[in-house]
Parts: sequence; C-alpha cells; structure tokens
Amino acid sequence: MRILTICSHKGGTGKTTTAVNLSAALSLTGHRTLLVDLDPQGFLTSMLGLQQRPSAGSCLELFEPGASLREIQLTRVGSLDILPSSTMMTSKMRHLNKATDVFFIKEALARGSEYDMVIFDTAAAITVFSLNALVASNYTLIPVTPEYQPVMGAEQTAETIRVIRDKLNPDLHLPYFVLTQVDARRRVHDRYREYLQGRYPAQVLDVEIRTCSSLANSYKGGATVFDLDLNSRGAQDYAKLTDTLLPLFSAPDTATPAPSIATESNVHVLQENITLRRSA
Repeated sequence: MRILTICSHKGGTGKTTTAVNLSAALSLTGHRTLLVDLDPQGFLTSMLGLQQRPSAGSCLELFEPGASLREIQLTRVGSLDILPSSTMMTSKMRHLNKATDVFFIKEALARGSEYDMVIFDTAAAITVFSLNALVASNYTLIPVTPEYQPVMGAEQTAETIRVIRDKLNPDLHLPYFVLTQVDARRRVHDRYREYLQGRYPAQVLDVEIRTCSSLANSYKGGATVFDLDLNSRGAQDYAKLTDTLLPLFSAPDTATPAPSIATESNVHVLQENITLRRSA
C-alpha cells in the first residue's frame, strides 16, 4: 500500500482538484484507491457531491482509539472509495492536543487496509489532521501554480515535510512538485518553472497541469474531469501525471524523476473503463 498526502500551505493551487482527478485516474486504471478529505472546510467532499457527516462514516473515524480502516463505513463514488470530511472536525481538533495524537491515522492504517493507494487531501494550513496524514504517508505531492505566492507556499510546505521526515516519519520521501494552472502565454510561469527546477531538480515533475475549462466544470455535480471530457487537456494531463507518479512510488528516495511518459496508456484504459461504467 502506498500512502500519498497532497498538500500546500497556499490555497487556490489546484490541490483538491489534483486529489480528486489523480485518485480517479488511479481507480479507473485498476488501482484500489481510497480518497480521504482531511480539510475541515470539506471542499473535496462537496466537489464529489457528498455531504459532510457528523462523525460516523467520515474521516473522524480514523481518530477513534483502536480504529481500523477495515471497520470504517466508506462511501462509494464511481470507482472510488471516499472518507468525507466532517462537520465536527473543528471541534475535534481542540481535543487532539497531545504529542501522540499525530499517530492516529498511521495506526488505523496499520491495523488493516486492502487498498493499493490511500490519498489524503489536506487543508492549506498545518493542523493536527494534516500532520497525521504526513506522519502516515510514504509520499507527498505539492501542487504549485508557477507564481510568486504559490511558489513561496510550496517552499514552506516542503520545509514542513522536511521537519516531519526528520522528527516523526523517516519513511517519508522527499516531496514532488507538480505545476498546476500553467498558462504557456505567461512569461512569469516560465520564470518560476525555471526557479523551481533549478532549486529542486530531482523533485519537480516534468508533467504539468495546464489551464482547462473542463477542470473548472468538474466542480459541479460530483463529476471528475474524466467523466466530463476524456479528450480535454485536463484529462490528458492527469492521466500523464498518473503515468509519471506510479514508477516513482517504488523508486529510491534520491532518484531523479523519470521524464513524463508521452504515451496515452492510461487514457486508453480510462476510456474503456468509463465506457463500461456508463453502459452498466
């Protein structure tokens, strides 16, 4: 089982969009995937057409003493299993104040899981929930729009991950950066891309998520970009991101990321699986 946290200290960089569409791509290509919304605002939950729960059937079940993922009621959306956000997260946060409270998720997953991938979407802030996700994870992905404030936020996030890796989770790999909302017409995007590639040469992925109207429309009605338009730039980019990440999840920590895969292997599998799902 691979555990991935998608995080950024800067909001508006496509973090939740990346969590949803990467998870959808993984599940539609045959990887058993669980997506967990750890943001008290519950944007991912509402994006998938779900309601926040008080406690039962929500992410808060992971924070019960002795919790096991096998015993938690999950919600199915298409080919994905979801643990939605909870209306009680802010209240629960006030009680999670002991040093050991950052290990709840790690212990819940260790007690049993049948998933190939578990993906956490987190708030654009350091909370006990995001710390739990990082302590439990093997990998992190930082979506970053190549502009000043998002790049600053991405670097702050990378520093947080370094501290977690040094102090609490030595199994956590160095973070990967994926550029999002990229507009080839904007020169500032070129400059910040070059800056990140120069400073983090082994961590900036070659594949980029371009601006795309289908990604904006995917916020409506619980649809992913693959449901709306499989031939859109957003669908193509997230399929390529999936192709790029999967080899890295088994690569050594110091390895340079492989170049983005130019083939559309995942796109073809996605097309077949979506067609079958729609005809069922």
